[in-house]
Amino acid sequence: MVRSPISGCPDPNTRLPFLFFTLYCVVLILLLLGCLSNGHVRGGSAVTLSSFTYAKTALGPYDWRSIRVDLPPWFSSVDISIETDVDIDLGRIRKSPESSWPIICFREGSPPLPDVYNISDSGLVLEYASNRSFVQDLQLVEKCYPMQKTIYLRLTNEQIPSGEWFIGLFNGAGPMRTQSKMINRGSAYSFRGNITVEGCTTSAVSGQFCNQSVTPLLCKDGYTLPETGLKTNLGGNVISCQGADEVSCRGYGEFDVYYFDVFGITERVILTASNVRLKQSHFSNVTEKDNRIPLMVYLRFRAMPLTTMHDYSGDITDAPLVILSPKIGRWYVTVQPLNMSETVNASICYSLRTEILQCPVNKAGLTCTWERYMLQAVLRKNPSVPFESHYLPISEKISSDSDNFPLEPLLTNTSTVGKNESVWTFFLVDIPFGAAGGNIHISLTSDSNIGYELYAKYGGLPSLDSWDYFYTNSTSNSNGSMFFKIYDASDKRVAFYILYVKGGTWSFGLRHPNMNNLKLVDQTIMSISLERCPKKCASHGTCQSLMDVSGLTLYSYCSCDRNHGGFDCSIELVSQVGHVWQSVSLIASNAAALLPAYWSLRHKAFAEWVLFTSSGISSGLYHACDVGTWCALTFHVLQFMDFWLSFMAVVSTFVYLATISEISKRTIHTIVAILTALMAETGPTRSSNIIIVVAIGAAVLLIGFLIELSTRRRMLSLSSSTHVCLNLIYR
Repeated sequence: MVRSPISGCPDPNTRLPFLFFTLYCVVLILLLLGCLSNGHVRGGSAVTLSSFTYAKTALGPYDWRSIRVDLPPWFSSVDISIETDVDIDLGRIRKSPESSWPIICFREGSPPLPDVYNISDSGLVLEYASNRSFVQDLQLVEKCYPMQKTIYLRLTNEQIPSGEWFIGLFNGAGPMRTQSKMINRGSAYSFRGNITVEGCTTSAVSGQFCNQSVTPLLCKDGYTLPETGLKTNLGGNVISCQGADEVSCRGYGEFDVYYFDVFGITERVILTASNVRLKQSHFSNVTEKDNRIPLMVYLRFRAMPLTTMHDYSGDITDAPLVILSPKIGRWYVTVQPLNMSETVNASICYSLRTEILQCPVNKAGLTCTWERYMLQAVLRKNPSVPFESHYLPISEKISSDSDNFPLEPLLTNTSTVGKNESVWTFFLVDIPFGAAGGNIHISLTSDSNIGYELYAKYGGLPSLDSWDYFYTNSTSNSNGSMFFKIYDASDKRVAFYILYVKGGTWSFGLRHPNMNNLKLVDQTIMSISLERCPKKCASHGTCQSLMDVSGLTLYSYCSCDRNHGGFDCSIELVSQVGHVWQSVSLIASNAAALLPAYWSLRHKAFAEWVLFTSSGISSGLYHACDVGTWCALTFHVLQFMDFWLSFMAVVSTFVYLATISEISKRTIHTIVAILTALMAETGPTRSSNIIIVVAIGAAVLLIGFLIELSTRRRMLSLSSSTHVCLNLIYR
């Protein structure tokens, strides 16, 4: 009888696979630990989201480059490293002209444009870029800094918000940057860099090292808290949001971080703390006086809120915090008890709720009684200028086949408000994110005086307390802002541009008095369009489009003529009279070639005569073409002939003065013709060419002098030998 194996003892045939499986698991664990220790995953769950290396790039005088950096909502930090061959002394930069300053600019949402403002007054920070200065100066506006040899910035989601950021590198700024020039004088510099974006693998954590827990507020429709007093009979949508853990308790130095998303235009957000109570331990000695502990809340748009850096804050222990017209996107909330002593062994408990009030699609305002229109983009058929369009309302109240629309039929019905109260009408426009380098053009034309106030805001509805740009009248507007440019401000017509707008939703609010105070016979025409170049470059240039270095954004700029400059070619750098005198003087100055040509002809130096005459004629034709008078050949051919013959004329003069044989002169002429042709083709306007040409001529003179000296010494030696021989014969 065969004895069965002992129960619980494994079969020897199954031990070997079990050992292999155990060894396999141990190896996997060791490999994972090795990866963690080698830094593939740092700070718990921070990983590299993107990393771009930019090769060495040269920037000539008045040249520039733009770099786009995308920071997703889950990014934790971004490292910006740029190396250049620029060495600027901050103490001497004020003594040099502003147009020659190499600068680096930062802007959120769209490419930098330092030409639209006086960089010496408002845009330029005369200190090197650093993490601290970067954060303090870039909260609302674009800022530029002097270029330095090495720039390293490490910015976290506690310092800057997520979204699109643009870095602009400029080798000179100002009106002359866009002016067409015959020769771009100035020094060039090169740069190279690396930009690395790190982020968290889950939305449940955030912070620089992804070690801060973040709780999402879960939302549902149609719920109203009694504390807020909101009513749903207005036809709007009330969204209530609350954390998964209904009650949270925090003690001394502790805080909670939440986030919620705002989708679409929202009228207001209300944050309420309910069930606020003090939780004490058995050993706590909190008195009646200490029972009231403020529960502070800090909000920030697309960035981690801090006590020192936030958009909104308030004590929600007894009253809710109300945010009017919040921007579309992700909001972060930090809740922290204040005035708690470290020795108090207690914590404060609370339940945080958020309510989001949204009106119907075609309504706006706190009572959802104002009109709101979503404008539809109509693309313009111009293949040379992409992303241009005009916007028309989607409404049955009007039918417009043109680029504009009448305003009065769309205004809010003012019968629901008081006679002396103001009324708002809103228009929404969606700007493509890839067209962030475009410009919004808005114009109002009326039969009588315009009685409207216009306010613009990015990401939310504007109000008297919250706007990005506004126009009330010719004296009260945002014309002093960096990216707001007024071109017409009369009583019956208003036209302005918002330059290099951000991609996303823009809201334009018209504020007007009661309709009873307006003449119904008057008609106001409104036009809203997206244009690549403001005012079509003022008819003094052409609109050019470029991609940024990353290839993600198309932006446009004006390439102006010889007499104008500025971002829109509206600045006259050379007057018409000055242009005529400049052209005549420049072309007539080539008559100086007649003197050496006449001298060469009298001395029967026919080769030099042909060279000087051809040089003068080609230079005159080149300058005539350059100033826009007449082009006999293409500009490149005329430029090559001018510089090549000029180089040859200088060297030929030295060769002619050299006392060398004709065979040597012909040889030198051939060599010089090849060298100067290469110089004229590869870099005719380089200042070093003058030194090279003069050096070649001086070398020819030196060679001729040495040959002549050697010849004379040989003749003297031969003469002495002959004299000795004659004396010997005579004797």
